[in-house]
Formats: sequence, structure tokens, C-alpha cells
Amino acid sequence: MARVELRNVEAELDRFRRRVLAAALFVLIGFGLLVSRLLFLQVWKHDELSTQAEANRIAVVPIVPNRGLIVDRNGIVLANNYSAYTLEIAPSKLKTDTDRVIDELAQVVDIQPRDRRRYKRLLEETKSFESLPIRTKLSDEEVARFMAQRFRFPGVDVRARLFRHYPLGETGSHLIGYIGRINQAEKAAMDDWEEERQANYRGTEYIGKLGLEQRYEADLHGTAGYEEVETSAAGRAVRRLDSHGATPGNTLHLSVDIKLQALVEQLYGERRGALVAIDPRSGEVLAFVSKPTFDPNLFVDGIDADNWRELNESIDKPLLNRALRGTYPPGSTYKPFMALVGLETGKRTPQQAISDPGYFNFGNHRFRDDKEGGHGSVDMYKSIVQSCDTYYYMLANDLGVDTMAEHLAPFGFGQITGIDLDGEVRGLLPSTAWKARAYRKPEQQRWYAGETISLGIGQGYNSFTIVQMALATTTLAGAGERHKPHLVREVIDVVTGEKRAIGAQKIEPVPIRPADMAVIRHALVGVTREGTSAGSFRNAPYQSAGKTGTAQVVGLKANEKYDAAKIAEHLRDHALYVAYAPADAPTVALAMVVENAGFGSQSAAPIARRVFDYLLLGLVPSAEDIALVQQGKATAPVGKQRPASEYVLPGVASMALSEPQRVARE
Repeated sequence: MARVELRNVEAELDRFRRRVLAAALFVLIGFGLLVSRLLFLQVWKHDELSTQAEANRIAVVPIVPNRGLIVDRNGIVLANNYSAYTLEIAPSKLKTDTDRVIDELAQVVDIQPRDRRRYKRLLEETKSFESLPIRTKLSDEEVARFMAQRFRFPGVDVRARLFRHYPLGETGSHLIGYIGRINQAEKAAMDDWEEERQANYRGTEYIGKLGLEQRYEADLHGTAGYEEVETSAAGRAVRRLDSHGATPGNTLHLSVDIKLQALVEQLYGERRGALVAIDPRSGEVLAFVSKPTFDPNLFVDGIDADNWRELNESIDKPLLNRALRGTYPPGSTYKPFMALVGLETGKRTPQQAISDPGYFNFGNHRFRDDKEGGHGSVDMYKSIVQSCDTYYYMLANDLGVDTMAEHLAPFGFGQITGIDLDGEVRGLLPSTAWKARAYRKPEQQRWYAGETISLGIGQGYNSFTIVQMALATTTLAGAGERHKPHLVREVIDVVTGEKRAIGAQKIEPVPIRPADMAVIRHALVGVTREGTSAGSFRNAPYQSAGKTGTAQVVGLKANEKYDAAKIAEHLRDHALYVAYAPADAPTVALAMVVENAGFGSQSAAPIARRVFDYLLLGLVPSAEDIALVQQGKATAPVGKQRPASEYVLPGVASMALSEPQRVARE
């Protein structure tokens, strides 16, 4: 008998309706979510997402600006740029060990151990995803060889980059400076810059490090441009959409005469020292010499360890800017300024004379004159012309240290001059207040009267830079008028041609009575006619004024005589000279030191004579004369002098522009 199944159709229909309703509600909610999400993305987030999409599709590539040129007063190029290919590795894109990749690359292009060392140093200093050079300045043949095997080296590529070039090599390196890769400390400092300035350095890996390259970085750097490039999903460039070119940096037109600069550096030879020559009428620096020099081209690609060790560990300290950061006792070059203080304070008159027995006794100590037996009766003129120490021992004792400091500070001694270079040091003009601040122990803070005596001859605590001494000399040349020294004459906008002049900036004059100034100037002329530098200026067709100086590096024991032959070369006396010319209407004033070279009359004044001959007569010394000056064996010029136009810069065959210079100008 068949079983009959009774079904509750109504109940099933009700259940079915509920399920359909639930499904419909689920679908409706789903569609509602989709629609709301669509509205959210397409309406509310449209602008933001559109920008992101464009950013994914369009890559903005910065265009590094061409760095500005540096030229001397006559237009000779001192710093320029040229383009060359570099082989670069992006560590984050490598699929194998870096050393292995470099080993394989070395089979394609020449990679030296120094290249490996530089790359590893850059890798330590830079974020790993940045592209770093393993080889720079590839030849066309090397580029072709690599490109043929490029598929073997993912993460390695060839890029065209601009390189800074210093055509004259070591000449003027301390005033020009150099550029180098931005290090971590500099990157951290950039974080504090305003956004616009930071943006200008995107894509840039180099920045000015020293000299004018550092001080005028904002002018030389230029303004970065950019390219908008459409990219594929794989990140490959498809086409260029837009381009905004970079604006080149400005040109620095210097007041320095690079031929004079090179001549002075050549005259120093292997000796150490510094010379600063200034036009007292404007403060324009004509020569800014620090010896020894260095080749700034070594730093552009990242200096290798061997060259860095040689420069950094050399006893001659070639990286020290002696004109700006070296400090020296002024020696007897201080005496004209001391004499002025004596006149201004009424402690001395021009005619007042002292009897010089060859020494000055103070307490139980005898301060000796450089001339045994003394100079006899000495007035102010004779004290300067014959450089009598005893006269200034007595004057210093009569003035006292604080009076000296008060009257000598306005000349710029122990003060920042404000020259347009970074890193200038202050030097030291001693006073009782200075000593109280400088030392901790009460017995050290006390000023002892005996310490004052040696200050009169430019020894003791006195310690000044050559820039300060040059500025003080311009003050004598200008009878108290003075200008801030500057190396840059004008900044030229290469796009508009507009010139921003760095004009003469007068600084507070030193009030000197004309009668007192006449006494000192008369004596300084006497030095070159009949005094300690007369030999160097023999037969000069112009009249100059100057003062020689010799500064002790180490003190002597009581009753001990100085004997250079018994002292290590680096401990011998310094030779100094300050001068200006023509004496009646000065157009140049200078201060200089030849380290450990002895008497200023033998080693310093002869160089000053050649500087004046160049500037006033347009003459340069003969090759024979240059060799003798380098050895400290010449006073007045020897051999036939040549026109300055015939002087060829050392290491440069002609003054025609080199290929890198032509590229930079075009």
C-alpha cells in the first residue's frame, strides 16, 4: 500500500519567500556598499586618487642645473663643468652580492681598487637605494662594451652626469674651494631648510665644501628643473610629457688676478706661508695665497684613501687655509702700529729718543735686542727703519697691555674681518680681560707686568691671521680709511645678464691724526730706502712703504742665541712683511708670511717686490730670478723681467679655452 506524504505547501512557500527576501536584502546591501564605495572613490576621493594615479603613471625626474662658473678679474675660467658618463650601481636593485657584481663588471670595464674603496665609503654614507658610481668618466669604448652586456647586470646602468672641473689645478685652491658629495651631516642640516630650497636639491648629490664654492653655494647652484615622463606598469619610460629646464647657476666674477696668484704661489716654491694683497681703495682682494696648495679636482669624484692620507697627514698641512685660519705672531711688522699708539696716547713724540744698549732689563729678566751692542740713540723714525726692539720693549712697558689692546683693536687685530669666505678665525689680541676669561686657575688669570714687554715687538700672546694683518696695512695705506675685504667683484646672472656688484663696503675708519700718520708713513718709506727691505727694492722705479718682521716660533732659554741650523725646520722663525705701494697714492697693500724662513728681509720682502712690479709695472721675474727667490737667495730682481702678458700659468700651455671650458660656456 503506497504511502501518501502530506506537505505543508503554505509553510514551504513562506520559508521560500523569507529566503528570497533575505537574498534580495543581501544583494541590495551588497549593491548599496558597492555604490557607496563607488561614490566615495569617484566623488569624494576623486581629486586625491586622480593625483595618485597620475603619479603612478607619470614620473617627475629632476634636472640638475649647470653649476655657475668662477672667473678671475680678467675673465680666466677657474671653475667650470663638463658632461661625462658614469657607471652606477643601485644596491637595492641587485639580485646578487655587490662584490660579485663588481668583480663581473671589472671584466667589462676597468675598475681599480681605489674605485672599490670609494664605492664602499659612499655606500656607508648614503642610503642603500640610491644609485652610486663605481666608475666615473667612462670612455666611449667602455660605454659601448657595457651597453652590449647590460642585460647581465640588473641594477647597474650608465648615466650622463655633470662634473665640476678646476682647469688650473692647484692654483688658487684655497680661495676657490671645491665641491663634494653631500654627506649625512649636510643632509641633516638640509632638513631645517625651507621646502622650496630643499626641492632645489632633489637629484643633486654635490655641494660646495670650501672656499668660494661653499660661501656662494646659493648663487652657484642654480635652480633645478624637471621632466614629466609617462611610465609603463613595469616602470619603464614611455614618452616625455612635459619639461621645465634647469636654470644655470650664476657666474662669480672675482677681484683676484689669477696670474698674480699663480706667480706668488710659484715664488713660494716648496715653502709654506700665506700672502693677501688688497686694493685699499675698495677692499678688493688681488691675491689670496696659502701654501702649500692642493688639487681640488681630487675631491670632485670622492677622494681616494691614498690621496686623502697624503693630504691629511702631511706635516706641511696643505689643507690648512693659512691666509684665513693660520695665526702668527706679527713680529716687527707690529712696530709701526705700536708707534702710532705711542703718538696717539702722548707716550712718545717723533723726536723723543732712547738710548739702546742692546737690551732692556725688567725685574730680573733681560729682554735682548736683535743687534748686539744696541742701536745707540734711537728716535721713532730710526726705531722703525732699523727695527729696534729695545725701543718697543720700553714703549710697551709705558703703555700697558690694556691701552695697547684698546688702540690696536680698531685696526682689526684679533677681530673678524668679514671677508667673503667661511671659517675665518679671530686670532688673539691679548688684554687682562681676555686672560681672566681664558684660564681657570687664579694664578693663570692674573696678568704679569713682564708679559707686556714682548707684546711690543709682536711676540708673546699676539697671534693674528694674515687677512687681519693685510686689513691693518690697508688702514695705514688709507690713513685710517678702510673697506671690508672681498674676493668677489660681481655676481652675473647668466640668463638675464644682470650684474650684482659687490661694491666697496666701507667700515668704521680709524681716527688717526694726519701729523701722526705722516710720521709713520715717512718711516715706512725709509724702511724700503735705507732700512731692512732696502735691498729688495733697490732700483725700483716707484716708491713703496713696508716693514719687515721675524717672529719666534719657540722661545729661547736665558742667554741662548738663535741658531737656525740647530733647530728643526718646522720650529725656525717665521719671515713676515707688510707693505703698500705707491707710497704717495697706494693702490695695493699686502701682508705675508713665509713660515720658518728666518728674516723677513731675506725671504718675504723679495716676494712683495715682485708683486708690486707685476701690479705697478706689468712685469714678471725671469725664470732665473724665480728660482733664486724660491731658495731665499734673491733680493732685488735678477735677470731680465718679462711683460706680464707673456706669463703662462703653470701647467697651462696657452690661455685658449680647454674643451671642458668651451662646453661649460656653450
